[in-house]
Amino acid sequence: MNQKNLNQIISFRRISLITVIAVYFLILVGGIVRSTGAGMGCPDWPKCFGSWVPPTNVDQLPNNYQEIYLTKRVEKNERFVTQLESFGFSKKADEIRNDKSILIEEEFNPVKTWIEYVNRLIGAVIGILVLITVIRSLRLWTLDKVIPILAIFNLILVLFQAWIGSLVVSTNLLPWMITVHMVLALLIVCLLLYIHYRSYRLVYPIQFKTEEPKSLFRIMVLACVLMLIQIVLGTQVREEIDVIAFQFGNMLRGEWISRLGLPFLIHRSYSLLLLAIHLLFIYKIYKYSLRKVSLFRWSQVLLIVIILEIASGVGMAYFAIPAFLQPFHLLLGSLIIGIQFIILLLLNDQKKVKIEIPSS
Repeated sequence: MNQKNLNQIISFRRISLITVIAVYFLILVGGIVRSTGAGMGCPDWPKCFGSWVPPTNVDQLPNNYQEIYLTKRVEKNERFVTQLESFGFSKKADEIRNDKSILIEEEFNPVKTWIEYVNRLIGAVIGILVLITVIRSLRLWTLDKVIPILAIFNLILVLFQAWIGSLVVSTNLLPWMITVHMVLALLIVCLLLYIHYRSYRLVYPIQFKTEEPKSLFRIMVLACVLMLIQIVLGTQVREEIDVIAFQFGNMLRGEWISRLGLPFLIHRSYSLLLLAIHLLFIYKIYKYSLRKVSLFRWSQVLLIVIILEIASGVGMAYFAIPAFLQPFHLLLGSLIIGIQFIILLLLNDQKKVKIEIPSS
């Protein structure tokens, strides 16, 4: 490989890695938006109260601003449910059309408005980074056509995510819309990680790192599936918390946990199953893998993040759901998915290695 191609790969890997980190940062910020109740800080999208720079005082808004933006949201939702009906999702369309919570318009709060606005600015920066990633990937066309194709698809996915984000606002943070928004963010992260890893393989060949890669791969696939289920359970718990918080007027946080139902109990106990499957994986990695290689190190990082995730969950359960822990709990869960995906990529390569290991 000549120096020019090498430089192009290095440049692409740098921007793709920066984009991955930026997406994770946006997930953290999104968690802060959710934990502070700032999701409806801007009642419209992409502008905020009809302006690219949001107001700082309610006096800057018309007296009937709540009616104005409620009308706009209702009109947008009607177009959305019409689209759902055209795709055959009549039941879901009826649920949105008849959901009275969508008609609740929040009062202007400058702090919440600017928290949500900063969230959108960061999202716009990430959009630019994804576009740059596409441009840099085009230079690798002659080396690996899959990389630019996936980078372009990822850009389309990001634009779709932005549209979903606008619907999250117009539907007044409808719970299942927030879940879709989160799952898409994880898909974007995994796609970015894949093209970043694939470009790595353009330079570095596959080397032997572990025995029994197929067995390890199967365990990690199971761990990924269990983690995705846990995330879905977590979103259900979060939805319950939002309802309870609204009922208590965001007061008396110490009472919230006692009001949670079965999803919380399952979510809490399920974490032990996740820990067990990952401990089994770590044991297998320790038994079959070489030390001081990326696969072994990523496995150790994964276990640490899982322990931190469980600890943050315990902290929320026993310390009245501190607002600062909520976004970190969300971020750690997202990191687990990303690390699991990296390990799967490494193990998938190991399945291709054909090396006879001499018996001792």
